Amino acid sequence: METLAPAALGVLLGLLGLLWGADRFVAGSAGAAKNFGISPLVIGLTIVSIGTSAPEIIVAINAALKEAGDMAVGNAIGSNLANIGLVLGATALIAPIPIQGHLIKQEGPVLLAITLLAGFFIIDGALSRPEGLILVLLIIPLLVVTVYYKKRHPNPETVEEGEAIPAMTTATAILWFLIGLGALLLSSEALVWGAKEIAQFFGVSQLIIGLTVVAVGTSLPEFAASAMSAIRGHHDIALGNIFGSNLFNLLAVLSVPGIIAPLTLDSAVFYRDYLAMSGMTLVLVGAIAWSLWIGKKNHRQARLSKKIGLTLLSLYALYYVALILGV
Repeated sequence: METLAPAALGVLLGLLGLLWGADRFVAGSAGAAKNFGISPLVIGLTIVSIGTSAPEIIVAINAALKEAGDMAVGNAIGSNLANIGLVLGATALIAPIPIQGHLIKQEGPVLLAITLLAGFFIIDGALSRPEGLILVLLIIPLLVVTVYYKKRHPNPETVEEGEAIPAMTTATAILWFLIGLGALLLSSEALVWGAKEIAQFFGVSQLIIGLTVVAVGTSLPEFAASAMSAIRGHHDIALGNIFGSNLFNLLAVLSVPGIIAPLTLDSAVFYRDYLAMSGMTLVLVGAIAWSLWIGKKNHRQARLSKKIGLTLLSLYALYYVALILGV
């Protein structure tokens, strides 16, 4: 057990450092962008959204460079599972989440399409450099289209999120950006090292550690953001954070190991983990569509109810049972 203590400490300090570093990274970059005249709407849709996925992205880069690409893939898929099952499930239990129609018309179809594309790339048991590049390059047109559309149909909550950035000088903003980036890099180093040591200690694969310990840990920013948004009544942000984060996990995190060090994947990555993620995504989109239909039928605000939250948490728990049983 003594040999496990340093690794566990590395994971704990790494996760805490990632949380703090992501917060400072977003504050600094958003503060600088605000000083350069970028609108609060654009800041909320781009910098704040990408910033919550910064831990996953930095960890994926670090893992791929250390020949732990399986951990990076597990982190991407596991984070999406955690975001839907754990983060959104728990958030709905805190308070039923009102739903807006645009989620089923815009974000939902895009997430399903990207999920299908990712599955098409990994079904052959490999992730190549061209496939990784296609995924990461899709971020650009998606951001451009999103910003263009949201400017024409602004969401007050997204604008408010961008306007909530504390005032700071450009020099201070750049300093916080650099400090946050440094904290992300150092923390990811500690987390990846600790996770690899834990995997070796227990004799489990780096993929499993990526799907569980690393995925849940790097999903903490999404959980904090979604829970606080729900408590404050910023419901669009709570759901938007999940959709945005899951998109970035597939485009900016899953792509990393393919670009840096193309790898062969265990068959379980597709047939167990990817299919579980796809199933959870379909359940979420289906629950949103059902809730919107019920709300329209009964002439009331559509909500993700506590029952749906409990269902998502239960499905996530069943996935963990499958991991434990080695299904």
